[in-house]
Amino acid sequence: MRIVLISDTHGLHHQLDVPGGDLLIHAGDFTLQSRPPSIVADFNASLGSLPHRHKVVVPGNHEFILEDPHNRAAITNAILLVDSGVEVEGIRIWGSPVTPLYGGAFGKSKPEDRKRHWAQIPEGLDILITHGPPFAILDHGGSAERREGCPHLLEAVFRALPRVHVFGHIHH
Repeated sequence: MRIVLISDTHGLHHQLDVPGGDLLIHAGDFTLQSRPPSIVADFNASLGSLPHRHKVVVPGNHEFILEDPHNRAAITNAILLVDSGVEVEGIRIWGSPVTPLYGGAFGKSKPEDRKRHWAQIPEGLDILITHGPPFAILDHGGSAERREGCPHLLEAVFRALPRVHVFGHIHH
């Protein structure tokens, strides 16, 4: 199975040359602050035009509009994972949009809340998709000294031991 991974497209999905494959995973931030409101429908239509047999999307800290569960039905051309899982052709996948950001969509700024949250990650996964990174893994936020990953996510990854962990969020 050929898996294509993208993240943090921030409304620029039409400018991407997405390679073909069997499974497309988008690890969040397909909008820029959920504006304009039509961006979700536009992103969904763009997903529908892609040739991948399976598409899985996890929202990011910019997808405020998807914090309301009623709005999640707007994504019809992919499986939307919000602290949930799916099996695709025998591949076990679980995804979460949570980050440590205060004020961002799906943000959990209190460490104890994130620790409880990440305890939900099931063991035996093939693919874990989170919007944000674990602590000290590709999480440099603009300087070598600044880390933006979550230490509780790192602990959960080492506990659950997914075969692959996909994330985005940190643009540097």
